[in-house]
Amino acid sequence: MPHETIHPGLRLSRMGIGCWPFGGGEYWGNHDQGDVDAVVHNAIERGINVFDTARMYNNGASEIALGKALLGYRDRAFVISKVSPAKAYRKTLREECEQSLKGLATDYLDMYMLHWPINPKGIEHFTNDPEVIKNPPSSAEAFETLSALQKEGKIRFIGISNFGVKQSAEAVSLCPEIAANEMTYNIISRAVEAEILPFCKERKIAVIGSMALQQGVLAGLYKNAAEIPGPQAHSRHFSMEAGKGTSRHNEAGAETEVFETVDLLRKLAPQLGLSVAQLSTAWVLANPHISCTLIGSRDTAHLEENIKVLSVTLPAEIKAQIDTVSLKVLQKLGNNPDYYENSKESRIF
Repeated sequence: MPHETIHPGLRLSRMGIGCWPFGGGEYWGNHDQGDVDAVVHNAIERGINVFDTARMYNNGASEIALGKALLGYRDRAFVISKVSPAKAYRKTLREECEQSLKGLATDYLDMYMLHWPINPKGIEHFTNDPEVIKNPPSSAEAFETLSALQKEGKIRFIGISNFGVKQSAEAVSLCPEIAANEMTYNIISRAVEAEILPFCKERKIAVIGSMALQQGVLAGLYKNAAEIPGPQAHSRHFSMEAGKGTSRHNEAGAETEVFETVDLLRKLAPQLGLSVAQLSTAWVLANPHISCTLIGSRDTAHLEENIKVLSVTLPAEIKAQIDTVSLKVLQKLGNNPDYYENSKESRIF
């Protein structure tokens, strides 16, 4: 059920639905609208209210698929969408917001997030337009526009996504209304623990965790990096070779440490009567500083397996074992939460 988060008035379910695969696309493959409808309807009936999408997910198809599924259910859902930093000029941000509203078939967004901080490396990831790269939007105009949209009732809450401490501090100085920061957080992606979680706690900014299963790695789907599809292996956890041409970080990876952690999860999960994916999700939910964690659900059977985790209390000794082994990944990759660019060119700081 939705609960009061650290940010006043913001009520989120502990588990949310990551909607990136909705609508189908090259990255995740086809996703039948019937399955999308069933997942959304069953999630809402089971007390899940958070649905996270973005304009860039499948070129808008994710928003459209979610909008179709929410017909008759909209008032029971908390819908999050995001705008590209390359589209954060006053005019284009408004246009993007209107497109999201149209795709989702709604007249308001519960939360609208700036998808990534505005900096040169971040802008280059979203556009190859030389004019935008040369003269990017300013943070001030982005947050002024978001504040105006909030006053107009088109968005209820303002959020940020993938913002580090310095970037978050700047954002809050420009827009004190910021309610949440969405960040990658899972057993092998713990960089936010050092500074970002404490900062958000102090500023009463809710943290929404994404990629709880590291795109299938923490579901125990793969025994080694060679088995992972290239697009799912292009993070700094894995070597450039494992990324099969999709990586851009030019770092060695932490494959030994990652699969030592996965092997431990495979050993521990049966002892608790859980799948590896359920154990990985339970670990995230055990962190009280994560207000909501996003999970993908391809169909209702998958959704049911995910929802079971909400009733799991992870034994302290089990969590301690996982913390100890996964610490090796954290030490190898460091406290930089941008897992896709080279550590010296992080978009998050």
